Amino acid sequence: MALRRVLMDLEDLSVQERRRADRLECTKVQESRQTGNDYENKNCRGRSWKQGIIQGNKMSQSLTGIQEQWKSVEQEYQKLQETHRKYLQKLDEISKLQNNCSSSISRQRKRLKDLSSQVHKCIKGSTGDDAKTLGDIKEKVKTQEHAFSEMDAFLPKTNGLYLNLVLGNVNVTLLSKQSKFAYKDEYETFKLYLTVVLLLFSFMCFFFVSYRFLDAIFNFLLVWYYCTLTIRESILITNGSRIKGWWVFHHYVSAFLSGVMLTWPDGNLYQTFRNQFLAYSFYQSFVQCLQYYYQSGCLYRLRALGERHNMDLTVEGFQSWMWKGLTFLLPFLFFGHFWQLFNSLSLFRMAQLPDCKEWQVQMCGLCFLVLFMGNFFTTLAVVRHKSKSRNQKPKSM
Repeated sequence: MALRRVLMDLEDLSVQERRRADRLECTKVQESRQTGNDYENKNCRGRSWKQGIIQGNKMSQSLTGIQEQWKSVEQEYQKLQETHRKYLQKLDEISKLQNNCSSSISRQRKRLKDLSSQVHKCIKGSTGDDAKTLGDIKEKVKTQEHAFSEMDAFLPKTNGLYLNLVLGNVNVTLLSKQSKFAYKDEYETFKLYLTVVLLLFSFMCFFFVSYRFLDAIFNFLLVWYYCTLTIRESILITNGSRIKGWWVFHHYVSAFLSGVMLTWPDGNLYQTFRNQFLAYSFYQSFVQCLQYYYQSGCLYRLRALGERHNMDLTVEGFQSWMWKGLTFLLPFLFFGHFWQLFNSLSLFRMAQLPDCKEWQVQMCGLCFLVLFMGNFFTTLAVVRHKSKSRNQKPKSM
């Protein structure tokens, strides 16, 4: 019994020793963990401190860069202010020079007009050297008048009645040759593109669709096209383009005709004339594309030879400079002119029908008749004049 009690006491002591050893190990592990956490915290504090320093350096560098950029922008702004001040000063000088040139040209023209009248009176009774001297003066007067026309192209002018009604009293004179040529080329490109669009539109309406609202869109496009041409041509004339009177006026008539066609209500008479008008519009657009292609090449060649003015334009008719190389277009033009006469006669016959109540029938017939007479007789006059001058050259030789 005593031995058993001793053995039990020894087991209790061993258990207590093991527990005490386990507590010591747990304490050491906790101490080591605490030491590791302290080390990590120290490392984190060190890294955050270094990052703060780096961020501070970056902020100072970005602030310095912003200040330098602002100084550069401020310097450029000061230079811009100085340049703009000089620009305004030059504008004032240009305005004064324009007024001086315009007043000087008007005075010179008045003096040349008086001088021409005196030369005309004296040249009748003069002979020999006096007549030759007066003839030379007369030629020099014509040369100066031509030079004044060239100068006028770069000076502000008062707008005509049409431009005043459309744009108001706005100076539309372009000051540089590059600007004039660019506007002229843009006018030619606009005319070509819209002609192609009208060609395709009329082809579609004639062959594929037959809706009144599409016809209305087509006629509205014609009204807008011709009205835009009249405005642009007036601006080009102000800037030195030499367009014959009828080739400008016939655009006004065409715009009015398209407006009347736009207001023509749908009915039996409209449907009767519809296909005829669309076929005429298709042919007219085709001929205009043909004219543009050949006239632009001819004008380029004549400008290079110095025989035509740089601001001359392509037209929907025939002019004297087209005589060399473009006479093959005359049959196409005359066929289109007689088609206008056919349209006019057809509409006048329709107007005599008992069920004709639309005023648009007679008005369209009158417009087509005016177009035929203007186009036909103007083209015929050009052909007659060129033929007569061509026949006179061999006789003089």
